[in-house]
This record gives sequence, C-alpha cells and structure tokens, in this order.
Amino acid sequence: MSRRHLLCLALLAAPLAARAQDADELAKKLSNPVSDLISVPFQFNHDDGYADRGSRTYVNVQPVVPMSISEHWNMISRTILPVVYQDHVPPGSGSAFGLGDTTQSLFFTPKEPTSSGWIIGVGPAFLLPTATDDVLGTEKWGIGPTAVLLKQDRGWSYGALVNHIWSVAGADERQDISSTFLQPFLAKGIGKGRTLSFNFESTYDWKHDQWTVPFNAGYSQVMKAGSQMLSWQFGVRYFFETPEGGPDWGVRATLTLMYPAR
Repeated sequence: MSRRHLLCLALLAAPLAARAQDADELAKKLSNPVSDLISVPFQFNHDDGYADRGSRTYVNVQPVVPMSISEHWNMISRTILPVVYQDHVPPGSGSAFGLGDTTQSLFFTPKEPTSSGWIIGVGPAFLLPTATDDVLGTEKWGIGPTAVLLKQDRGWSYGALVNHIWSVAGADERQDISSTFLQPFLAKGIGKGRTLSFNFESTYDWKHDQWTVPFNAGYSQVMKAGSQMLSWQFGVRYFFETPEGGPDWGVRATLTLMYPAR
C-alpha cells in the first residue's frame, strides 16, 4: 500500500476514533446521575403478572438539568413525571390513564470528586400530587432527603441512589406515606458508546412493612441523529419481591436526548 493510501486511511480513521471517544464519554456521563450533562430520558416501562391478569404501562419523563451555583458546587435537578396506563391494578379497579405523582429531587454536589475518586450528591426530594386520577397517585405532598454516591473507574460506574419521603400534607382520607427508595447500580462501558447496566430499584413501604424489589438489566448505545446526540436502551426486569398481587416481570425501553455542557 502506498504512503498516500496510508495517509488517506489515517485521515478517515481519525474522525471515527474521535466520534467513538465522544460517544464513550457521553455514555460515561449518562451513567452518572449528577454529571454536567443535560439529559431528557423518555423511559417506557411495561410490568406484567399482576393478580387478576393486571398490567401497568408507563412512560417516565425524567429531565436532568445541572446548574452551576458557585465556583465549586453544582445543583442537579432531577424530575420524574410518569404518564400511566394500568388495567386491573389493583385487582378489580378497571383501567385508568393519566399522569401519576411527580418526584422532584435536587442534588448539591461538588464539581470535583473526592481524593479517592468518589462523587457525592445530597439534597431534598419532593413528592408532588400531580396524578390526574385517584388510582394513579397518592393525593399527598411529601418531602425527605436524597443522596447519591458513585465512582467511575476503568469503564466501570458503581454506587447507589437513595431517598426517603414522608407525607406532610394532602387528602386526610388517603394513607400517609413513609417510603424508602434504594437503587444500587453497576454499569460497564464496553466501547463505541455502548453500556451494560444493572440495578435494583427497591422500595420499602414502612407503613405496610413491605418491599418491592425489581432487578433491571439493560443494554444502551449512544448515537447521533443529525445534530442531536441521543441514547437508546432496552432492558428486562424481574421482581424478586412485591406486595401481594404485584407484578412478576417487566420490560424497559428508553430514549434519552442529550445536550452536553459547552
């Protein structure tokens, strides 16, 4: 092969390598819930296996917006707004469609990791009664603490996200809330913007002494559509523990729009 051909191949390969490196960096940031990446995930979920042949399908709209509040600190806004369709959940309730309750979290996090490489974020979490149907929400206002701890090293991202919410106001006839959410997670970047991820999205209801423990496994890919950077993900879910009559399994597909900080 001539020197000219080698030079042409090198020039063609350089942009591809740069794009792959950019995709890997975005995938790494996407695995970090308090990174400086603006992201807007649309997370489709379907859970099946409820008693009385019930099922629940919902899309979580989850914008994550970082804001610099000082030289050394960021504030990360993380919103979860579900759009829900469910049938016979709970059993005998018929079908319902609409918005569920919103969870709003604010994380205050240093811009630099600790000396050992850990990233820490803490702040408040709020429950907002935005449900458009009684069966889709709690009719309660809630508040509590939230925190995230993670480390990213050699393509691995691992850590945990936790919050606890108590109800503080709302409809007197509805059950009060005391609920802990715990999400240990592990992700591995496998190159070219691809990631394997695993997590438990466990919830403990202190009022009923009941765990809900789904395990999620997923595969995601960062790509570009025109000028828009995005990520798609597909995953499956198995419920190790649920309240009586809860689901057995589920699937998840997520489309995430990404806007890297400039």
